[in-house]
Amino acid sequence: MSARLLHPDEYELGSRSSVDSDGTFNLDDDDFESQIPPTSRLGARRRPWFARLFPFAFSGYRRLKTNSRPILVSSARPTCARRFSFRRRCCNLHIVFGVVLALVLFASIFTPSYTHPPAHYSTLRKSALEKNSAGRGNPHNEKVFIAASLYDRGGDLARGQWGTQLLQLVDLLGSHNVFVSIYENDSGEEGQAALRELEQQIPSPKRIVFEEHLDLKTIPSITIPGGETRIKRIEYLAELRNKALQPLNDQPDTRYDKLLYLNDILFEPVDALQLLFSTNVNGDGRSQYRAACAVDFDNPFKFYDTYATRDLQGYSMGLPFFPWFSTAGSHESRKDVLQGKDAVRVRSCWGGMVAFDAKFFQDPLPTGTTPARFRSGTDLFWEASECCLIHADIQDPQTRVDEITDTGIYMNPYVRVAYDRRTLSWLGITRRWEKLYSPIHNIGNHLVGLPWYNPRRTEAPGQSVQETVWIPDSSQDGGGSFQTVDRTAGNDGYCGRRGLQVIVENRKPGQKGYEPIPVPSI
Repeated sequence: MSARLLHPDEYELGSRSSVDSDGTFNLDDDDFESQIPPTSRLGARRRPWFARLFPFAFSGYRRLKTNSRPILVSSARPTCARRFSFRRRCCNLHIVFGVVLALVLFASIFTPSYTHPPAHYSTLRKSALEKNSAGRGNPHNEKVFIAASLYDRGGDLARGQWGTQLLQLVDLLGSHNVFVSIYENDSGEEGQAALRELEQQIPSPKRIVFEEHLDLKTIPSITIPGGETRIKRIEYLAELRNKALQPLNDQPDTRYDKLLYLNDILFEPVDALQLLFSTNVNGDGRSQYRAACAVDFDNPFKFYDTYATRDLQGYSMGLPFFPWFSTAGSHESRKDVLQGKDAVRVRSCWGGMVAFDAKFFQDPLPTGTTPARFRSGTDLFWEASECCLIHADIQDPQTRVDEITDTGIYMNPYVRVAYDRRTLSWLGITRRWEKLYSPIHNIGNHLVGLPWYNPRRTEAPGQSVQETVWIPDSSQDGGGSFQTVDRTAGNDGYCGRRGLQVIVENRKPGQKGYEPIPVPSI
């Protein structure tokens, strides 16, 4: 059995919106096996591990065994010895279970993680829940543009909890303060009907678009080795997300304070308010950020969006459970998480729900270019999530990557979302003892070598660099080759990894919407 773990970027591929992208990481599927040291069936056993950690407990255990019923020596001794060994192992397991349970209870009661937010969170929550007036959750009457791109084949999102939560959020923000833009495509008759029903219930200004079939000819394509023309998956996703931002192009004079982008996640509407208005507040009680991300889960313990998230120095994620970030470099992001900060400094994130300072989508970027929009990378076999690239574009150019202290982009672990009801219901409980995972997480990262090396992580925009890139050449058997070239670095090297995925056109029922293209040998 292979002991190789999937790279996080290989199983966490951006948004779950508009495509089928389920995570596949499962510790049970990897070769993590404990090895029991061999012992003689009749001879003395080695002292159990807890004896070395808790000698006083072991000595008491020995005395207890000394006073217990003696084992008769007879021709049946081997059988008795096996029974004694089995009982001792059971006792060991009970002690281990007891210690773990005690630690969990202690952590849950005395050192719970991300359970007691700053005081201003409670103030906003109280205002939102105890009053009845529209806009009660928007203390400064800020203008919010809410965007979502959906794939809702059966209409379960629009008719279900997602649609209900959206309506509640609009009420909390005040319909006069909100514009809702939803784009949906290729979801069939049920999806269209559900979306139209939701449209009738949204009281705010809105633009709800349903396309029966997205014209793929409008999306730029690439030529892969072998000469076939395909559409990059990231290019496709970026196009869908930008369609939900179209009203910003159509009504450039309408100004917004915040832009909230939603995936097909389940969330608490008050948590969305906290993300928008409570994250990293200044002395005047106003939130300060370029972007603030929730933390999304596809089970009560597993963080989902590793593909789009990078720590403060641009390192990719560790194993996908708390505290998520590795100890690579100065590990400031990991430190922020362990200190319980509501604004964990990162270079990019997504987390299923992201609040942006809307000016970056309405005004020229710091680099002097046009307002931010989602995009794909340019290299054929170097791929990065559109959700990471958008953060690369809205932050100031970084010249000394390993000396970054703040980017204005934050992950807020007080705000957690999920992709199913069961997971969402557990998130308030499992977070209480998650600090206990930290040493296990660190050991696991070192065992599997996370984060893995990214040769472009430290590149600074405008810097002259050497990069290994794919150069097409139809005269070669493979359609091209990797070559090392001199060129000017972009702002997004930290987002990427080696790979290529393309969408599957005219896919069959049950078939995924994308497929990988094998990377030729370098």
